[in-house]
Amino acid sequence: MPSSVDWDALRLSFTRTPDLDEDQRWSTWEQTAHTVDRGPQPFPSWVVQHSGAIDTELGVLKTGKEADAFLIERALPAGQRTGAPGESVLMVAKRYRTAEHSSFRRSQDYAQGRRVRDSREMRAMARGTAFGRQSASGSWARTEFDLLSTMWGAGLPVPYPVQIVGTEVCMEYIGDEGDAAPRLAESTPATPREACAWRDQLREVVIGLAGLGFAHGDLSAYNVLVDNRPGSGGQLVVIDVPQAVDLVGNPAGIDFLARDCRNLCAWLSSRGVMVDPEEWLRDALAAAGLHV
Repeated sequence: MPSSVDWDALRLSFTRTPDLDEDQRWSTWEQTAHTVDRGPQPFPSWVVQHSGAIDTELGVLKTGKEADAFLIERALPAGQRTGAPGESVLMVAKRYRTAEHSSFRRSQDYAQGRRVRDSREMRAMARGTAFGRQSASGSWARTEFDLLSTMWGAGLPVPYPVQIVGTEVCMEYIGDEGDAAPRLAESTPATPREACAWRDQLREVVIGLAGLGFAHGDLSAYNVLVDNRPGSGGQLVVIDVPQAVDLVGNPAGIDFLARDCRNLCAWLSSRGVMVDPEEWLRDALAAAGLHV
């Protein structure tokens, strides 16, 4: 006779003993049972996979047109930690708002040509129903998560995407415990050599992303971070990719790519590094197999 004991529930009853505060929840890692909802494997050693871990919200990092980013700590209770990797980590939880609470009015310009997996969701978004608005919010989250995964897999400098649950994307926190990484717009290269290194990294991002068939669509010094973690060497990290446009599927795809090139080259020129945005555009189009 099969046992009537729910062993999974019993196990969690032992591991999930602490009372949670209002700013806490149990880790949502177990809700991402499908491979497509978790980041590229192998998972980095710092990813916390314990079912008994707790997510603690530490504050708002950034508010945006379509989403807000929160700093969270995912960790085992202090008494259960041994100091091994994967027991405690800081992450960013980016939570997308529904269309009626979003201030991003040009979202359809970016979304043209974007494929939605579920045809029912596509029809609902076109009609603007409540379900469609919720689906659109989820579509932006899914787009960001999938593109981060693709870029990470291609070796491009983006935060590691840990997981997606509904309209929330959890990703790597770029910064040390006391200080988030500064934006490139707020930074000045310490030496001409560093300025040239930043130029080369930005060019690699534009061309590498074009080689994957996309333009960032809103790339500037305001959504590039300078990694300030020990041992990072001040490498650049690109963030905010949900509005990325399909270079072929979006009629304005090449225009968005050209704008990305102009924005970055203008910022570099303001820091004394003269670059030609038209040359960047030609190289990016060649990487994408496109010619104009």
